[in-house]
Amino acid sequence: MIYGIMKAVLGLEDGTYVRGRGFGVEGEISGELVFSTQMAGYMEALTDPSYFGQILLFTFPTIGNYGVDEKNFQHPRVWAEGCVAREICGSPEAGPSLPEYFRENGLSGIEGVDTRMLTIKTRLQGTLKCALVTGDDDGEYAVECARKVPEISDKDLIPAVSCREPYHVAGRGKRIAVIDLGMKKNITISLRKRDADMYVFPHDSSPDLIGSCRPDALFISNGPGDPLKARGAIQAVKELAGTLPIYGICMGNQICALALGAETYKMKFGHRGTNQPVRYKDGSIYITTQNHGFAVAGDTLPEGARILYSNVNDGTLEGFEEPYLDITTVQFHPEAHGGPLDTEIPFFDTMFRRLD
Repeated sequence: MIYGIMKAVLGLEDGTYVRGRGFGVEGEISGELVFSTQMAGYMEALTDPSYFGQILLFTFPTIGNYGVDEKNFQHPRVWAEGCVAREICGSPEAGPSLPEYFRENGLSGIEGVDTRMLTIKTRLQGTLKCALVTGDDDGEYAVECARKVPEISDKDLIPAVSCREPYHVAGRGKRIAVIDLGMKKNITISLRKRDADMYVFPHDSSPDLIGSCRPDALFISNGPGDPLKARGAIQAVKELAGTLPIYGICMGNQICALALGAETYKMKFGHRGTNQPVRYKDGSIYITTQNHGFAVAGDTLPEGARILYSNVNDGTLEGFEEPYLDITTVQFHPEAHGGPLDTEIPFFDTMFRRLD
């Protein structure tokens, strides 16, 4: 196949469909259509397990300019179901192109569509289910497929992205037990920078198994889908809270809140990108990387819990602490270096200072 001539169509559950040029391989894929506002880091996003079950639309007009750089992958494989872009660079200056990588790895995407229109539609109507057909451009068929897609809250996505067995990443520092709900590589890097002795556990590990490594702290990772599906992790936090410090990032923030009896909800279209502003409790502003479609209802946190961060754009909760139980969480991704290092330093350095 010569790049750029394959037919493709993206159909939405509301009856909209857009035709474009397919890249990668022929086929049919489906999921939620979500958009990210990042200008770079497209492969970090595509390989983020939190995008499992979703087709990722990039709002930046051109994607793929610097090719595929595997050293920055957040997981060995692409987890997003597919890719939607205004324009894909087919001849980057370095590395294989995005179309080449998609074709070699059995992935599908579409370019040449009005991503601005699709983004505005999502902001107005909320996240829509969609289907991407490559190799054909039957819009009515794509819409029909989109309407058959299950709601993301009905999908149990976490088992596919979590590790299958516990494993150990040796270090000479504090012993950190990690519940892997789809952990990004940069979280491991940030913990290893501080010489953490990591014991990583599958999503459904029992509190007894987690406690058997005698950790100095428990860490809950990011992950895809509805946090209510992470029943094992919620139970682990419930039973271990108060016995050791607990930290969480992204879904980890939601899991800790649910374990304390708070509520989560599905957002209209979520926060995804590398330029999301959050306000710390002292009024200072940080630019953060985010990828979440669910949030914690701050007014449902128990007495004694305190909101640490809130989103500047919409006021949603971006992190909290429960000092009595020694729980600290953030909804954004400090390990992703959105600022580039502004939130990694206060989160991870503060975490390890408290453990000393």
